[in-house]
Amino acid sequence: MTAAKTENQVREIDYPELAPMVLKFYPVVEMTADQFFDFCQLNRDYRIERTASGEIIIMSPTGSETGNRNVKLIQQLANWTDRDGTGIAFDSSTGFILPNGATKSSDAAWMRLEKWNSLTREQQTKFAPICPDFVVELRSPSDRLQSLQEKMLEYIDNGVSLGWLIDRNNRMVYIYRPDGSVEVLENPDRLRGESILPGFVLDLATIW
Repeated sequence: MTAAKTENQVREIDYPELAPMVLKFYPVVEMTADQFFDFCQLNRDYRIERTASGEIIIMSPTGSETGNRNVKLIQQLANWTDRDGTGIAFDSSTGFILPNGATKSSDAAWMRLEKWNSLTREQQTKFAPICPDFVVELRSPSDRLQSLQEKMLEYIDNGVSLGWLIDRNNRMVYIYRPDGSVEVLENPDRLRGESILPGFVLDLATIW
């Protein structure tokens, strides 16, 4: 049974974490968007993001179990996207340059087709300078919950219309919306895409 809670009512269970490496380049070195893209291509074994202030965040690859659950998530989103035809879906290796200058990647993302088609071919082939309409973050045992919550808020601040943070550790889902509200669900069976992704229902049975 699903129960809605406020965020401060949820007690977090801490798991050992592998903290990401944070490298400071700016103002000694300032990489352009193209240079940062090339840097990431040269280091494809790592998950790399860049903050709005220019810090480089290097994370280890996802564990096998989390990777399997993420495939199940993307599979459901991709299947709905093909049926719906109004947007395009992205996997966890996709980077986006947000309006604040940060380059971020979520575990799954979706945007309206007209937004995607507004980009040039060159922009589409690199880190697209655009914010998705919908993002999902799937917490792995090594992820710090607060860091993911801050990342979700950054997405919302930069134009995401709906965000899901799925905490497999505690079987919680945090739903982020542009009005600033954060709805917390305890052990839900499914999630609905609301007006952003009408008709999309994520079955969490294969995600938990």
